[in-house]
Amino acid sequence: MNDKHVPLRLGTRRSKLAMAQSGQVAERVRQLTGRPVELVEITTYGDTSREALAQIGGTGVFVSALRDALLAGEVDFAVHSLKDLPTADPEGLVLAAVPTREDPRDVLVARDGLTFEQLPDGARVGTGSPRRMCQLNAHARELGRRIETVPIRGNIDTRVGYVTSGELDAVVLAAAGLNRIGRSDVVTQHLDTDVVLPAPGQGALAIECSAVNTELAEALAALDDPVTRAAVTAERSLLAALEAGCSAPVGALADAGEHEHVTELRLRGVVGTTDGAELVQMSATGTLPASREEAMALGRGLATEMLAKGAAGLMGERAL
Repeated sequence: MNDKHVPLRLGTRRSKLAMAQSGQVAERVRQLTGRPVELVEITTYGDTSREALAQIGGTGVFVSALRDALLAGEVDFAVHSLKDLPTADPEGLVLAAVPTREDPRDVLVARDGLTFEQLPDGARVGTGSPRRMCQLNAHARELGRRIETVPIRGNIDTRVGYVTSGELDAVVLAAAGLNRIGRSDVVTQHLDTDVVLPAPGQGALAIECSAVNTELAEALAALDDPVTRAAVTAERSLLAALEAGCSAPVGALADAGEHEHVTELRLRGVVGTTDGAELVQMSATGTLPASREEAMALGRGLATEMLAKGAAGLMGERAL
C-alpha cells in the first residue's frame, strides 16, 4: 500500500455495466489512496454461458472467476454487483465495503412509453428472472389481465433492443444498471416496490479484497455505508434462510425510510410460483441493526415466518 506509484489492480467483469460501476469505484479509490487504479478485465462463466441463469445455478456464476483472481494475487480488489454474490462467506476474502446503494427498484422499458398497467392483454414481457416473472404475473392477475413472460438474457443494450425492434412489448431491468451507464432515458416506468420487490442486494455494490491485505481492506472501508450494509445483510440472510440461490423467485428489500435520523429497518420478502398464482409476501420491522448478527437475525426471523406460511413449497426443490 505504501508505494504511491504502483497501481492497484481492480478485477471487474467485462460488460459495459460492470466496467462503468468499477470505473466509478476506481475513481473513489484513487482519491482515497492517492494511488493509480487499473481495471483488470476478467471473463466469468456467467458471461460466456448462453444458458438461462436458472439452469446454470445462478449463484456465483458471475463471481467465482473474480474471486479466483483475488485469491491468486492477480488483482488487489474486485467490484461485484452485490446481488450476484453467493450468500455463503468465501474463504480468505473480506467484504471490505458496501457503498451507498443506487436505486434498488426494477423498471419497465416498454414500447410507445407505456406503463405496465397500460400494456395490452397478452403483452410479451422479457425477463430471465423467475422473481420478476412471479411478481409481474401476479400483478397482471390483480389487474384482471394476462401477460406472457419471455425468458431473455444479454446485456442492457441487447435487452432494450428487443423492445425497439418490436419483438417484445416490454422488458424489465434494474434501475441501478441503467443509471450507472447513463441510460435511464429509456425507462417508461419505475415499478413500485409494493408491486415488484427487487432481488436481495439489488442496486448495491460489493468491494472484496484478500483477508490478508488488511491495509487495503482498512482503506476501502472508508467507502462503506453502514445503513446499506445492514439492509443488504438482512436481505441476504432472508435469502440464505430460505435456502434459495440468486436465481430463485425470491424478492427482498430492507429500507430505512427517507428520514435523516434512521432508527428502524423494514424488511419485506416475497416468494412465489413463476406464474404468479401463489405468493407468500410478508414484512418485519426492527430497530436499525447495530451489528451483522442483528441484521442477519432480522432476515432469518422473517424467513422463518414465510416458511411457516408455505414459502418452501413455492420455490421448487430445496436442498435438504
